[in-house]
Parts: sequence; C-alpha cells; structure tokens
Amino acid sequence: MVEIVYWSGTGNTEAMAQEIEAAAKAAGAEVESVLFDDTDVDTVASKDVILLGCPAMGAEELEETVVEPFVADLLPKLSGKKVGLFGSYGWGTGEWMDAWEQRVKDAGATVIGTAIVNETPNNSEECEALGKAAAQA
Repeated sequence: MVEIVYWSGTGNTEAMAQEIEAAAKAAGAEVESVLFDDTDVDTVASKDVILLGCPAMGAEELEETVVEPFVADLLPKLSGKKVGLFGSYGWGTGEWMDAWEQRVKDAGATVIGTAIVNETPNNSEECEALGKAAAQA
C-alpha cells in the first residue's frame, strides 16, 4: 500500500500528487491519497510506502501550521520505512527539498525518490518516476 499525503496551497502540489498516484497505480500499486489535515501520524506511519508532498514556503521551508508539525511528529516513526518526497516551488533552488530529504534520512528512513517541479507540473517525468519507484518499493 502506497500512502500519498500532501498539502497544497495553489493546487500545484495537489496536481503532482495526482500524477504520482496515476503512475503508481499504472505500475500496479494500491494507492491511497489524503491531505495532511485528513489523516494522523499513526495511520501514515503504518503504511509500507509513504509519499509526502509539500511546496516550498517562505524562505524555502515546509508549510509551518500543518505540515511541519505533522512531519516533526512523524519523523521518529519513520525508521526502516520507504519514503518519497515531492513538492512544487516558484523561487529558489530547491533547498527545502534537500533539507527535508536529509531529515527523513536522519530519521532512519530510506528515501526512494524525490520530485520537485517549478510551478505547475504538466505530466512531469519526476512525478511519473516517483510513482513508479513507490510501486516497486
């Protein structure tokens, strides 16, 4: 079971989640997509493969009212898990993704891939690749 959990402010990260979900399903995976607001840390931590999505916010950081507290609570439960990360950005160089990936690795998870897209994803190769990686994990 692949769990896709995301937050989207403008719809770009939601579009990425949909592309990733379609690719994972096409590759044979059972997939559930949910917003951070509509799930809890224990439910997410119980899944085999976890994909987390959040756009870059502010000075290239995770969204601070919903995503950051959720991720902070989830990190101690990620040891041994297979995790993928995704999100869109409109400025900067993707530093938020590098920092997020390092936090997940430091928690003991295996990062199966990341996907970042500048602005709107349009059938992005990154999303397709992450969906396929999740299905094969």
